[in-house]
Amino acid sequence: MEPSPAGADPLTDGFHLVIDALKLNDVTTIYGLVGIPITDLARLAQASGIRYIGFRHESNAGHAAAAAGFLTRKPGVCLTVSGPGFLNGMVALANATVNCFPMVHIAGSSTRAIVDLQRGDYEELDQLAVARPVAKASYRIDRIEDIGRGIARAIRTAVAGRPGGVYLDIPGDVLAQTIGAAAGAATLWKVVDPAPRQTPAPDAITRAVEMLSGAERPLMVLGKGAAYAQADDAIRTFVEASGIPFVPMSMAKGLVPDDHPLCVSAARSLALSRADVVLLVGARLNWLLHHGDGPQWSDTAQFLQIDIEPTEFDSNQPISVPLAGDIGSTVEALNRALDGRPVNCPAAWHDELNSRREHNVASMSARLAEDPRPMHFYNALRPIREFVEAHPDVYLVNEGANALDVTRNVVEMAVPRHRLDSGTWGVMGIGLGYAIAAAVETGQPVIAVEGDSAFGFSAMEIETICRYGLPVIIVVLNNGGVYRGDEINPLGDAPAPTVLSAGARHERLIEAFGGAGYHVESPDELAAALDAAVRSRRPTLIDCGLDSAAGTESGHLTSLNPRSSLQE
Repeated sequence: MEPSPAGADPLTDGFHLVIDALKLNDVTTIYGLVGIPITDLARLAQASGIRYIGFRHESNAGHAAAAAGFLTRKPGVCLTVSGPGFLNGMVALANATVNCFPMVHIAGSSTRAIVDLQRGDYEELDQLAVARPVAKASYRIDRIEDIGRGIARAIRTAVAGRPGGVYLDIPGDVLAQTIGAAAGAATLWKVVDPAPRQTPAPDAITRAVEMLSGAERPLMVLGKGAAYAQADDAIRTFVEASGIPFVPMSMAKGLVPDDHPLCVSAARSLALSRADVVLLVGARLNWLLHHGDGPQWSDTAQFLQIDIEPTEFDSNQPISVPLAGDIGSTVEALNRALDGRPVNCPAAWHDELNSRREHNVASMSARLAEDPRPMHFYNALRPIREFVEAHPDVYLVNEGANALDVTRNVVEMAVPRHRLDSGTWGVMGIGLGYAIAAAVETGQPVIAVEGDSAFGFSAMEIETICRYGLPVIIVVLNNGGVYRGDEINPLGDAPAPTVLSAGARHERLIEAFGGAGYHVESPDELAAALDAAVRSRRPTLIDCGLDSAAGTESGHLTSLNPRSSLQE
């Protein structure tokens, strides 16, 4: 604060009011990267007791803030500079919005009077206009008197209704403005109940229970929205009271343990294609569920959907029973309507699913038991599967193509919200940002299973992990390529488009910053490295040498990758 004449109200400035407003609203951590005009904002945050985690790239800071929002149900806060730094954060902001993760991206910006006349200010950019198409909402604070209002507006918007990313623009000259300290404090307030519960219509609950009870092949699909809701007890009660088999989407794995007798992940394709009544809980009929259409679904399937955003209903298929409300309130209402009476789920349906599940589990076990050298994805993931089973509190972050797809199939989860991956938008580069957030927000060890290509998007954040001494273990599944590393350029004058450096030793990168590095070429070596890493709690990178021919193009998404009809 600035001094003032004796007896006068001391002055404060925009920097201090932003920090005071964040603290008043229980913000305890900021993820960011400093520079003009927000360096002092980060310094003040740290001096005030807010934990500041400084990154090497704004995109990764934004991904961390988004993951923090998913894990805590409070908006994660990302702080970036103006212009290019702001733009670097836009992928993370858009990803948070598509994934329905609450985050607030605060960026400094250039002086409005200069930007609006396009006079050529430092890093001049109309950031508000750029952010609007990719964010849930975008706001700008133009006066110091509106800082408290702007912070409150951003926080409520990020978490109310369907969560998402909010952009908050604060020009550098607003940060530097001054006001009397008492007058400034009077402009701040704490947001009360930022995400009010929303109860569904009683008649919709009644119709839902009636439809499920009359189904021959009912199915429940749990999406990451169900995990975000933290309505774990209510959801498990409904699963067990109803007796309906369920399929969890990847980030909902562990909400009800994957080894639960009603979990039919191992028979997912059969369950989707045969179900006649499907209850979607925090899941959307987007591309991840084939838009509820095509050979993956029965032509006669009827859908019931729980979603807090009513405009989501009928976005791809008719929704027979729209259940508009928050997941906790809605599932509790379903439990009351059920009142302990199980849905009449035919035994033949359970038997059909269990038979397929047992067959597929046996096939998976046989594949995991194979031990090719160099390693392939399955035998490389076997010790990770066993490690997570033995340490269920470990957080698993996962990205890549084959590295993502196979890990989803192989590694089972027993605890909710302990798996974070590329999610709805399929973005590569979330890995180390998500891993850092999981370690910071929970204090628990984190394993980031990365394809070698995906790892490259955020690799420099290994320095961030080492600088803060976070218990993050990075496992790079290294087959030397994007998808795989054995493509040949027919001209021979340069590497093929999918080929990366053969035999790269990624573990040496983390050793440069004081972390522990391992190169492994067998499952036993990987298991030993994982055990040593979790016991030491040191930042660790394990490079797993895989066969360059291991993997398929685009992983499970080959159908989305068009091929040229003209061949050379």
